Amino acid sequence: MIEETRRRAYLTAMQVVSWLPRHVLPFAAPSRAELLQPPVEEALPVEVTAVAEAPVVREAITPARPTIEVPRPTVQMPRPLAKAAPVVDEAEPAEPTKAAPVAPPRFALQLLRAGDCAVLVELPTGESFQSRDPAYLLLKDLLRAAGLPDSPQQVGDGSPIGWPLLSRGNLDQGPDAARDYVQGVLAGQLESQPCACLWLIGLPAVRFAGEADEQAYNRELNIGGLGPAWALPGLELLMDEPERKRELWQAMRRIMQRWKPSV
Repeated sequence: MIEETRRRAYLTAMQVVSWLPRHVLPFAAPSRAELLQPPVEEALPVEVTAVAEAPVVREAITPARPTIEVPRPTVQMPRPLAKAAPVVDEAEPAEPTKAAPVAPPRFALQLLRAGDCAVLVELPTGESFQSRDPAYLLLKDLLRAAGLPDSPQQVGDGSPIGWPLLSRGNLDQGPDAARDYVQGVLAGQLESQPCACLWLIGLPAVRFAGEADEQAYNRELNIGGLGPAWALPGLELLMDEPERKRELWQAMRRIMQRWKPSV
């Protein structure tokens, strides 16, 4: 059993104001008699009555000594200063973002003449055709099937139309500049020697002379300043995918009337 002073310390720490022991506690202060009497409104429970009948001495309740808290000065840490947001002048428009430079396209084209047709054909190797090149032999077969001379002649000095023009420098050599250059060369050549139809063989010829894409293969085009044209797949593409020749032949039969009115 513990002593009275230690018991009170425990009760104060547990914030117990009043309590009633079940047994007589040694060294406890005598209980007050009025605390052991039941209330008038209702009877005491059986357990409380039994406890009241026992010779139990209730502990006297003494008020706890009030504790005085001495305020301690607190040191306030300075708050970090918020960074001021940059002032944006609404009257000044934002600077437009510069678009990334577009790499210049690379291609080589050859302008030939076969009867009443001009042929702008892509050079697969970048060099002029040789007599035994497979691509040139296929071109001769196409011209022969169209009823045109199968030995096309070079136009002008025979130099290929290559792009880009310069390997260095600040000259604009993007797709738009390439298109203007190709169309300008063709317009100068066809002005001196007009043709009934301009063949565009290969994607670079279709894109930079006819301003179209691969969806225009085997279709007729009307190019401003150049007249009627016919878009064909490239010679290497025809050799790699022979099934394209059937659709080309069907389109040729419809367009052949431009250079052979009697057909």
